[in-house]
Amino acid sequence: MKLGSMEIEKPLFLGPMAGVTDWAFRTVCAELGANMTVTEMVSSRALVYKDKKSAALLKKNPGSVCGAQIFGNDPEIMAQAAQLALEISGCDFIDINMGCPMPKIANSGDGCGLMRTPELAGDIVKAVASAVDVPVTVKCRLGWDKGSINVLDFARRMEDNGAKMLTVHGRTRSMLYSGTADWDMIAKVKAQSTIPVIANGDVTGGESALRCLKWTGADGLMIGRASFGDPWVFAEVSAAMAGETYCGRPALSERVDVAVRQFRLAYEDKGEHIACLEARKHFAWYLRGVAYSNYYKEQISGIKTMEDVERIAHGIRRDLK
Repeated sequence: MKLGSMEIEKPLFLGPMAGVTDWAFRTVCAELGANMTVTEMVSSRALVYKDKKSAALLKKNPGSVCGAQIFGNDPEIMAQAAQLALEISGCDFIDINMGCPMPKIANSGDGCGLMRTPELAGDIVKAVASAVDVPVTVKCRLGWDKGSINVLDFARRMEDNGAKMLTVHGRTRSMLYSGTADWDMIAKVKAQSTIPVIANGDVTGGESALRCLKWTGADGLMIGRASFGDPWVFAEVSAAMAGETYCGRPALSERVDVAVRQFRLAYEDKGEHIACLEARKHFAWYLRGVAYSNYYKEQISGIKTMEDVERIAHGIRRDLK
């Protein structure tokens, strides 16, 4: 896939997810096969108004082609925010969020709300593309709801206004993350587009990845929720895309080692308090499906220090071999 001047072989994205895909998690996923990553979405207004917490979300991770994602509904402010995001992060491309379905975002006309105002969405892409010298990409859904699926017209408009890549989540805004992703509609977007199209939705491993690529004809894949506590899903999918045999998930002790590494990176990035609060959900995800882990999940819910993290990890390695 060609994105601007970059040639990416077998693009495999870690999808941007607020509160999940921070610098630490992106770094771990990149090490395990995600050759494309995107930051958590950042408010364009917050960036323009110099909000330090928002700027901190834009740290570029090593080991992958990395994009900075912004959201908003004012073309001028989005253009300014794109320049700031690029300056702060040094990222390889700017991604515009037009797919977030959360009511707080979408009902304000941001995220997937822009699919209800396609002309404005086009103006935003045009303004941002004119403001930065890196590729501008768009992430969207099929439409607002089942009765207003407009992704084909929307995709054309994004391409016509300067988008260099489009990621399509095969669900509508009203579906949130329920039901089944519509790969047929992604295939139709790909068939009409001259820019790369990335398929997102219901890719959970190697077998589904190959089915999705064959079904949609997409140029690459994006994985989101399937990576929670399982960054090895990228190793599995990467192997499948390369026609190689995947050796399987590592032993629990090694998985715990990776979890602890992620939390140490988060500590380095955000400090102990925030890193430990966020480790509670991530550590529990790493133990999904592990027999007899409830005792440790209860302890994880009370993590306050990195010493707690190390102590719990030691106990898991010892007791849950």
